[in-house]
Amino acid sequence: MPHTVRGVAAVALLFLLTACGGGEGEPAAQASETAGPAAVQVVAPAKVEVIAGLTGCTAALRIQAAELREGSCRTAQGDYIITTFPKETLKDTWLDAAAVYGGTYLVGPQWAVGGKAEVLKRLQPSIGGELVKLTGSGPSPVPTGT
Repeated sequence: MPHTVRGVAAVALLFLLTACGGGEGEPAAQASETAGPAAVQVVAPAKVEVIAGLTGCTAALRIQAAELREGSCRTAQGDYIITTFPKETLKDTWLDAAAVYGGTYLVGPQWAVGGKAEVLKRLQPSIGGELVKLTGSGPSPVPTGT
């Protein structure tokens, strides 16, 4: 019975977080991909461990700072990085800086999950968020083979 109570509490918390989500603007350097009518209505709260748990992962924390927390996950679904922020403005600033390198992210209130687009699409039903592709207007952080 305790599992049922925790499940109901988690669903209620996620409903409240979704209902209270802010509509702050996106950084200029991102282009959103819209999900179809089957888009998820639940959005994960901004805590690395909670988001990781919702995706079936126990995150290995990589960064724990005042501005952000970051954890990495390796699962059967693929590899991804979960980054959370204490303020929405810090997330927006981080996404603006990450736009230089490009990449695809699943973005929610005060969090971003980075990884390959196909992995993020598999995670979206569990954590919600919006799939965002950053333009990549700067030097690549990893050399590309030509």
